[in-house]
Amino acid sequence: MNLFAEIRGLVIESLDALTSEGVLPADLDFKNVAVEPPRDAAHGDMATNAAMVLAKHAKMKPRDIAEALAAKLQADERVDLAEVAGPGFLNLRLAPSIWQGIVKTALSDETFGRSNMGEGIKVNVEFVSANPTGPLHVGHTRGAVFGDALSSLLDYAGYDVTREYYINDGGAQVDVLARSVYLRYLEALGQEVAFEDGTYPGDYLIPVGDALAKAYGDKLTEMDEAEWLPMLRDYATDAMMHLIREDLASLGVEMDVFSSEKALYGTGQIEGAIEALRRQGLIYTGTLEPPKGKLPEDWEAREQTLFKSTEHGDDVDRPVMKSDGSWTYFAPDIAYHYTKIERGFDQLIDVFGADHGGYVKRMKAAVSALSAGEVPLDVKLTQLVKLFKNGEPFKMSKRAGTFIMLRDVVEQVGPDVTRFVMLTRKNDAPLDFDFDKVQEQSKDNPVFYVQYAHARVNSVLRKATAANIPCADKDLIAADLSSLTHKSEISLAQKIAEWPRLVEIAARTNEPHRIAFYLYDLASELHALWNLGNDDVALRFIQEDDVATSQAKIALIRAVAVVISSGLGILGVTPVEEMR
Repeated sequence: MNLFAEIRGLVIESLDALTSEGVLPADLDFKNVAVEPPRDAAHGDMATNAAMVLAKHAKMKPRDIAEALAAKLQADERVDLAEVAGPGFLNLRLAPSIWQGIVKTALSDETFGRSNMGEGIKVNVEFVSANPTGPLHVGHTRGAVFGDALSSLLDYAGYDVTREYYINDGGAQVDVLARSVYLRYLEALGQEVAFEDGTYPGDYLIPVGDALAKAYGDKLTEMDEAEWLPMLRDYATDAMMHLIREDLASLGVEMDVFSSEKALYGTGQIEGAIEALRRQGLIYTGTLEPPKGKLPEDWEAREQTLFKSTEHGDDVDRPVMKSDGSWTYFAPDIAYHYTKIERGFDQLIDVFGADHGGYVKRMKAAVSALSAGEVPLDVKLTQLVKLFKNGEPFKMSKRAGTFIMLRDVVEQVGPDVTRFVMLTRKNDAPLDFDFDKVQEQSKDNPVFYVQYAHARVNSVLRKATAANIPCADKDLIAADLSSLTHKSEISLAQKIAEWPRLVEIAARTNEPHRIAFYLYDLASELHALWNLGNDDVALRFIQEDDVATSQAKIALIRAVAVVISSGLGILGVTPVEEMR
């Protein structure tokens, strides 16, 4: 149940009635009519812009439309007051029974907050997609959490979601990995080795080298590099992907599909994707002007095969084949996204690190061209994460050689804290991860604050049970909630009512951080009501010798716990029953 959608429906019905009565002209379009929380809660429970957006087409003063609409809305039993403000905004106050009803709905409707807005829409969310050259580092952590939470959010909003990891195993970096593993293999055989610049010196390759030594003895030393390199490419990639899967599992992330870049080569898929662009007249041979500033890797001062990406919103055309006939990095990425289109996805979402910002326009151009503009691609960039402890930048284990591993962070604070903190900023804003702060038991620690609210509700339920107050959900659903009239109780119910609307907004904008923000605000409302009860006995959740009133108050906070549990589920965080 989306109360805002319900009241918007009432507004539309009232506008239709005004049209039938001749107050409004018959050809008005109501699609931009919105019902939202007012900017200032003192102005009412909800506000509509109907009069403002219709005035120009209706050739009427906004205030005249607002006053006519207010009279219609005022006649509905759900509306206590419809008040015109300013030039024509309309503020509404709803009857207390509406907010009491929201509490019952949250307790009785298992789908409360869920949406069918994505019904029938297939979405592919590609995230992490780190080079298979080592375990995931702290920078990947944010993309992993963001992508997984976004996928859960879209699923909650009714979309058919596929989580996908693109294994970049087709490039030169895998050759470097294979050579690095070979060095660890030689080391396992007792030889002295030196890791030159460009190789991977991380300790995580030691067990891979040991395994090779046990499996092959010194046989690989008898081979030329041309013989052992292809073998070790596959062996090392498989070993690294095993590590990466373990890293993802430590965060509670499970992919539906792993796609290989290497699998695109020699299968005609890259050629097929480029040919699809060629048929549209978007592939040509030419020489690009040198870009200003730093030259990109794929720029050559000679003729190349180019994709006319400027016809689909890019700043410059992009090379797909080098002058020597080899593919650029971009070509297999085009082919990979073409496979997504061919698999029937209606929407594509890519989660990239901030260092891939220059890739966004070209990738969008390719998808636009290959899908004839039918399949939108939304690219979400995740900014850097900085680690702090004791107020200073924190340098953890360097088992990875040159970077801090994802698993180090999870081992320090656990997956729940890691996930929640990664979503306390918008994805494209830098994030400071303070190990001291995230383990504080204070309002400044959003993870604790939300978990504490859920635990507090459960502590009330335990005390109510001990006091022989029936407080199972079925008992609370059947309770009389008419005693919930205090402004703080109504305010908490109003925050609960925002949940379904918030889910749709977050899903529409692909912004799971909105869920974390909302949960913090909801927890704040509950803690505020709890604190009021310390001074005002009438606001305490358990009223001595008054089972009916106690049940009403417990129903309210139990509804809060239901929503917190649902929201944390989207974020991949486990709600706690009690704090330790």
